[in-house]
Amino acid sequence: MQQTNKKLKIAVGVFAGILAAILIAGLVLNISLLTKVNAQGKLLNSTLNKNGGETTEDGVIIADEYEIKSTKNISDAYKSGDRSDLSDKDKETLDMASKILDEIIDKDMSDYEKELAVYDWMTANLGHDTGSYLVIPNTQEDCDNPYGVLKYHNAVCVGYATTFRLFMQMLDIDCMVVHNTECYHSWNLVKLDGEWYHTDIYSDVGSGNYSHFNRNDPMCPTDQSGDPSYFPAANGIKYNHAYSNLKTCDDIYDLPAALRDMIDEQCGSAAFAFKTEIGEPEAAIVNEIMSDIEMRLKSSDEYGYLTLYWNWYKVQEGYVLFITIDGFDYNDDDPDIDDPIDIPSDAYDKIYDAIEKSFGDIEVSDVDNEGGDDDFDGDDDVIIGARG
Repeated sequence: MQQTNKKLKIAVGVFAGILAAILIAGLVLNISLLTKVNAQGKLLNSTLNKNGGETTEDGVIIADEYEIKSTKNISDAYKSGDRSDLSDKDKETLDMASKILDEIIDKDMSDYEKELAVYDWMTANLGHDTGSYLVIPNTQEDCDNPYGVLKYHNAVCVGYATTFRLFMQMLDIDCMVVHNTECYHSWNLVKLDGEWYHTDIYSDVGSGNYSHFNRNDPMCPTDQSGDPSYFPAANGIKYNHAYSNLKTCDDIYDLPAALRDMIDEQCGSAAFAFKTEIGEPEAAIVNEIMSDIEMRLKSSDEYGYLTLYWNWYKVQEGYVLFITIDGFDYNDDDPDIDDPIDIPSDAYDKIYDAIEKSFGDIEVSDVDNEGGDDDFDGDDDVIIGARG
């Protein structure tokens, strides 16, 4: 009997331990609603950079093609006035960068105002390198470094990041190029008043809507995180554009109307404070509101390309909700590879003659293709299809 009671006590103890673990896990998950919530309501986790060894800022290859290269020799020459050690290419890069800074920077500007001026110039004057997405690619050899970016106004993400860093170095503002090789992306960390911020020029080019300008770690999606053992934590908020233009809602049920305004105005980011108190229940309701809106957008033809990110951030006045919307097309001049391209009518005769000259010996079977060929088994005659 004593043995039975002993076993019963052990079983009860084990059960109590499991139950306590479940309750603690549920409590932690509940608390997370007011910390870092992304578009799916999951905790934001850092994705470690894996570059085949110890993390470094420079000498990293993105997408097996684009290298992050140091530009310190150029910025040092700018500050010292000694260009003797620069190559001709670096001298030209320095001349182009210096001319731009002369045009946009005033000596009385704060570091933030200087950074903002560079951001505005880059997002307004540079374009994406679209490479193979175009019928005639505009990829050029230097799209991943400041020389190509400033000369051709065309860049991949590495080019934007290294060019932005060069400008910051020339202005004596601490800046790093961050990379996530698993996501084939690079961007910047910039230090203002002792705090670090993420700035991703590449993602804001053509819009200049500040949605990827001066964000901290909780504001960024999971794919925008570097190796935390090497890159400093970004915890600034003062110079985030959405926060500095904080909007106020009467209560959380005003969010759908505010979010619709963001979409109609193609506003990429906004921060909302609420006149009512925000606690765990309110955070859960907001998460439900945002999730439902995202589901509606994703299921529509008109807005299915948009992606929502949101998270709460604790400030002195209380909790603030940050919302980012990615996917707006701000440049109607960008080629759409899905749009049909009109071929001149007189070109069809030339197309036929050219094909007939080289492939005229191949017989084409007459096939009634209405409704498809349900009997195709791989042994049928090969059909050389023609568009039009």
